[in-house]
Amino acid sequence: MAKLAGPVKRATTLGPGALDLVFEHDQVSPVRMAAREALGVAAGDLCVQPWEGRRKRLLVADMDSTIIGVECLDELADFAGVKAEVSAITERAMRGEIDFEGALTERVAMLEGLPLDTLERCYAERVRLNPGARAMVATMAAHGARCVLVSGGFTFFTTRVAEAAGFHDQRANTLIDDGQGLLTGQVGRPILGREAKLVALNQEAAALGVTAAEALAIGDGANDLAMIDAAGLGVAYRAKPLVAAEADARIDHADLTALLYFQGYTAAQFAR
Repeated sequence: MAKLAGPVKRATTLGPGALDLVFEHDQVSPVRMAAREALGVAAGDLCVQPWEGRRKRLLVADMDSTIIGVECLDELADFAGVKAEVSAITERAMRGEIDFEGALTERVAMLEGLPLDTLERCYAERVRLNPGARAMVATMAAHGARCVLVSGGFTFFTTRVAEAAGFHDQRANTLIDDGQGLLTGQVGRPILGREAKLVALNQEAAALGVTAAEALAIGDGANDLAMIDAAGLGVAYRAKPLVAAEADARIDHADLTALLYFQGYTAAQFAR
């Protein structure tokens, strides 16, 4: 590893399979490129960043396919009998091939007439936290970080997921019903998408009195790119190629506690 960036100042085992290396080098980009080349096709994740300020004071996280293992809209579409059509649009939107707002309204329109109690059934039967989510949020919160779930999905799910994972707050879109127990196929305005996620990050940082450099943002789709680019540490989780290419770091193999290792936490410091 020394060939990546000169002498190693310190090497510390943070936890099972997690190694922290501190190099005498002040340029992140060339070290990151060399590290990725050295890792090759090995099943491992890495994060190269400045030592100072790597423990973040704000976490802004996407929900669907990041903190949880499903796309809630796709699962609702399954109950409505239109999952194949909706999932195809979701995939294109997450890859950045089509506009997120238009894709959202098109998909929600297919849910017109779906009974409201289907949402509760969907949550109970389909929604599960991804491995490491609860420990990651709890550990950052225990060390003074504010943790916010910011989703292009829906408040019905984000309120429940935020509580289950331990987030301090959540922001998302709203599904409109007809007051008689059925969805209208419409979504509340304004729609929370790519730019709104960036606004959320900046607002949360300002409220804390910190800069975006002190924030960590994580997501998997194109609508997460603005906040990932703006954050001091932007992480792609099992992400689409466009997002993986632009993020500071990627999690393709480990669970979400990798975010803690990236910040220098040891396994002994994880909240359980």
